[in-house]
Amino acid sequence: MRHVMMGLLAVTTLATAGSAQRANRAGPGLVRVRFVTSEGPIVLALDARRAPKTTENFLEYVDDGRFDGTDFYRASRQKSAPKLGFVQGGIRTDARRILPPFPLETTAKTGIKHLDGTISMARGMTPASAGGNFFITVGPAPAMDARPGYPGYAAFGHVIAGMDVIKRILAKPTGGGMDAFKDQMILKRVALVSARRLDGVAKPTRLPRAWLIKTGPDRRK
Repeated sequence: MRHVMMGLLAVTTLATAGSAQRANRAGPGLVRVRFVTSEGPIVLALDARRAPKTTENFLEYVDDGRFDGTDFYRASRQKSAPKLGFVQGGIRTDARRILPPFPLETTAKTGIKHLDGTISMARGMTPASAGGNFFITVGPAPAMDARPGYPGYAAFGHVIAGMDVIKRILAKPTGGGMDAFKDQMILKRVALVSARRLDGVAKPTRLPRAWLIKTGPDRRK
């Protein structure tokens, strides 16, 4: 029995080490980004080869620090399977942080499907309205893929470390919200403390960072 337990421990250790090694290197055409959140770290691999415009947009938000100090604010759970769904985060409607829109790269164009752990751009009714908000799936979400007459959402990468963090966020108590967001707003804040690229050189946009400008009584602090 002791030998069996030791064998299982060795397999577990090797599996954990393998996951860490995968998170510590990027594959061809992939750019890793690390989120630090109040629930723990998340590492993403963005597919710059198949979704170049979407990845470029996301990295501009990262390199400018536009995600720093935002949050994960939405947890959408499937009614029939509450451990599945997606979490959403980003700048919400903060006009001080938003960058110009960019064309929608559909899943039909990129071939990147909404599978478990996929990161994709949130958007409004207009296909090219994605910007500073994103969502990460827990479980496959084929309804978000493009199909005839429906453009879907722009998937552009996947989680390579931290799915346990994503699942914890999905399980957070929710309420409030309206329309599609009804009862899906996370009640206790989950902070997105910082977002940093782990590969390549940061390329800030040099556009104004208006959200950093302090106004009112504390402007001299």
